[in-house]
Amino acid sequence: MTRVLGIETSCDETAAAVVSLEAGRGEILSSVVLSQIAEHEAFGGVVPEIAARAHVETLDGVVAAALADAGLRLADIDAIAATAGPGLIGGLIVGVMTAKALAAAAGKKLVAINHLEGHALTARLTDGLDFPYLLLLVSGGHTQIVLVRGVGRYERWATTIDDALGEAFDKTAKLLGLPYPGGPSVEKAARRGNASRFELPRPLKGEETLDFSFSGLKTAVRLAAKALEPLADRDVEDICASFQRAVSDTLADRLGRSLERFRAEFPDIVVPPLVVAGGVAANAEIRSTLMELCRQTGFRFVAPPMELCTDNAVMIAWAGLERLRAGMASENALDMAPRPRWPLDENAAPALGSGRRGAKV
Repeated sequence: MTRVLGIETSCDETAAAVVSLEAGRGEILSSVVLSQIAEHEAFGGVVPEIAARAHVETLDGVVAAALADAGLRLADIDAIAATAGPGLIGGLIVGVMTAKALAAAAGKKLVAINHLEGHALTARLTDGLDFPYLLLLVSGGHTQIVLVRGVGRYERWATTIDDALGEAFDKTAKLLGLPYPGGPSVEKAARRGNASRFELPRPLKGEETLDFSFSGLKTAVRLAAKALEPLADRDVEDICASFQRAVSDTLADRLGRSLERFRAEFPDIVVPPLVVAGGVAANAEIRSTLMELCRQTGFRFVAPPMELCTDNAVMIAWAGLERLRAGMASENALDMAPRPRWPLDENAAPALGSGRRGAKV
């Protein structure tokens, strides 16, 4: 049996978890996630300095809790996996330095993990998937379609050319005066709204490119809201419902073309899986739309449990296990430096996208 302690501090969740691997099967022994929503709520978004300080103050206790919940001591752990990027540099430094200290003190292997790889591989823990499969990653900082060929073997097929989808949700919520975090607030308001009231655009619909765009949709929301000022509760609910419907339709259109490409490249896979991961994957309407798309196209819809879609350390520990099993753990991990920008597909051409203008994602 191999047991790995995972540490995740890339944004505003301080998390630690222990995952084991025995006879090819993974098991979650513990998972502790400490949210910082209360600390950032007054600012309507994550403040990097506050996030880093909170990680410093709480990470030791979170790690201790994860070990205690697993009924283990640090000496019982075989390796430590930590998110080294991408993310907020302050938080990454806290997590990486803590992992280095623990590994050095206890004489344990250390594995540097790309946060996006954690999302990409989680479905292998929860659903036992074989390679290859297609991944839709939708979160606050990333919107990508990725072909997952194997551990460390990723091909980015599409990205957003402007805003990430989670960012679009957060900015829409802030524009409409809804509380942070924006994604759940928009979804809650949309449940009471009329999705047909506002004719909002479906960016890039019908275009040959597989990429996404959400800035125009966000602008359309702003113009619709401005035309109705002051906004009544019903106006806010109807705008949220219309926005969410436009997002779902856009994802289905863009993703449908990628499913066709996957079918063409892997015709021998009878029921290919589509994995949907990242915080936005917790949105019920988006899940429902993509499940229907999979039903129509003969794909299997796979999404980790809600608590493993948002940032967590289980996915980091599991990615560490995957790399250890594949013999891909670096011998020089103690020299690793945090990487605030770290593309999952290192060979992808530079592109605008994932909410970071001019970044290689």
